[in-house]
Amino acid sequence: MRLKTKYILFISLLHLGFLGLSYLILKQDKIVFIISEVVIIISVVISIGLYRQLIQPLSYLKEGINAIKDRDFSVKFLLTGKKEMDELIEVYNEMMDALREERTRQEEQHFFLEKLIHTSPTGIIVLNYDHQIRQINPKAREILEEGDTLFLKEMESLKPGESKTMKIGSMNTYKVQKSNFIDRGFARVFIMIEELTVEIFKAEKNAYGKVIRMMAHEVNNTVGPVNSILSVALGTQDIWQDERRAALKNAINVAVERNQNLNLFMRNFADLVKLSPVNRGPVNLSFLVLSTVDLIKIKAEEQNVSIDLNLPMDPFFINADALQLEQVLINIVKNAMESIEDNGSVQISLDAQKRQLVLQDNGIGIAPEHVEKLFSPFFSTKKDGQGIGLTLVREILLNHGYSFSLKTPSPGITRFTINL
Repeated sequence: MRLKTKYILFISLLHLGFLGLSYLILKQDKIVFIISEVVIIISVVISIGLYRQLIQPLSYLKEGINAIKDRDFSVKFLLTGKKEMDELIEVYNEMMDALREERTRQEEQHFFLEKLIHTSPTGIIVLNYDHQIRQINPKAREILEEGDTLFLKEMESLKPGESKTMKIGSMNTYKVQKSNFIDRGFARVFIMIEELTVEIFKAEKNAYGKVIRMMAHEVNNTVGPVNSILSVALGTQDIWQDERRAALKNAINVAVERNQNLNLFMRNFADLVKLSPVNRGPVNLSFLVLSTVDLIKIKAEEQNVSIDLNLPMDPFFINADALQLEQVLINIVKNAMESIEDNGSVQISLDAQKRQLVLQDNGIGIAPEHVEKLFSPFFSTKKDGQGIGLTLVREILLNHGYSFSLKTPSPGITRFTINL
């Protein structure tokens, strides 16, 4: 039974008892009866007033509790002028102010955290209690779309607190770290994917740059004087009049030729280290593709390789370094022709709407074990390759800010895509 019902029942029974007693007094003394009736009426009025005073705080408490249940922390009560009641109201109003401020602070922090996660250059994946993706930011979504099944399996196999460096394809390297946080008393897992590609490329370039500069220094210091001595020897006619020295003369000529090849070899490496800054200017990419094809057309015809073009009718201008981009196109097409060897085709298409240049060939393709090594310095699948062609392509495209990929999506098809 509710407290209000108990109070009303008690007051009613009490006053009914008083009325019964006053009725007994009526027969003995009417004046006393009238006085008792007046007292009973006054008691009823006082009881009703007390009831209202007692019920009002309970009503306030009920309204306050309902407001808290509804998470409406804007409900506040006005002071009544009654000390006990006002103390209760003041405590309630202070509590509502504190709750409202705390909720506002939490909402601001939550909004800031959401914004930070959304705009973070680091991929962030938050899992729910069942280890399923609950939240993922754009960078992580981009990485997952780019990654393969193996990358996902390695990422899922990590335990909280572990980290691992993983690679997607031949270009992008990521540090994947799995950790957890406490949410409402239970542990939840989140994954951070940090891209290390630029840092690795910088460290890589510094390393092979030092090696190349040291090699070039030693080779130049040796080849120059040796060539001078050999040239002087070849220029002395008296020495070579004896026919028995013809073999020696041929050997010296071979040595001079090898020295010149060595100089050319080192010059190619030096070009990679001394790559000039990008000299940007308006470049009609369609015209650049056509002029590049003209340079290698004769070599392509010798190998029975056809070069098919799919270029827009209107000029397509980009802001780039024409000489460096021409070097990129020559390297890519030459690699495609070498993978074809004989009888095949290279297709070059330019999509102006997507701002994408695609070079595709039907050569032998890329072996799976070579995918991660393609753009590594000094790595080559050719017998006499130096391993600097794709590295040079990588440097030029990265300096331009162009993303790119080299893949064999299906057997017999290799595709180099440049996003301009």
